[in-house]
Amino acid sequence: MNQHDYELAWAVYLAAGLGLLLVWFLMTDWMWRWLREPLRVIVLVLLFTPTPVDPANNEYAPAIAITALDILFKVGNNAWRAVSDLALVLLAAFVVYLIFVAVRWPIERAAKKRRERAEAEAEPTMRQMMQPSLMPDVDSRTDERGDRRMRIEPRL
Repeated sequence: MNQHDYELAWAVYLAAGLGLLLVWFLMTDWMWRWLREPLRVIVLVLLFTPTPVDPANNEYAPAIAITALDILFKVGNNAWRAVSDLALVLLAAFVVYLIFVAVRWPIERAAKKRRERAEAEAEPTMRQMMQPSLMPDVDSRTDERGDRRMRIEPRL
């Protein structure tokens, strides 16, 4: 396999991996957010974690593929290295995700409190609704003769 074939194979794999990731995002869209996001992180790590196949030539392959092929065909000893690479990258991804959650959580709580406070202030109380200044405007136009209309209509 020359360098061009190697890069072409990675390009095809990355395109297929992005397609699978899109499908996974669509499949998990209905879930509760605190379950959906960790599952997405796991699939992202499983699809896009490389592991060295030939360290001398600096060639890599997807770790999940190396693990599956080594276990399925019982050839080579790269499965443990691929599993350890997956575990290390998964641990790092979850640490980054937990930092992201720790930053996002207080921001969302503050936004929720601010939204609830704005909704509470926007909704008038019964006393405010009974005051004449807050009553809806009525149509007070007169007809040609100067008499008030018999029907009162709200202004639009």
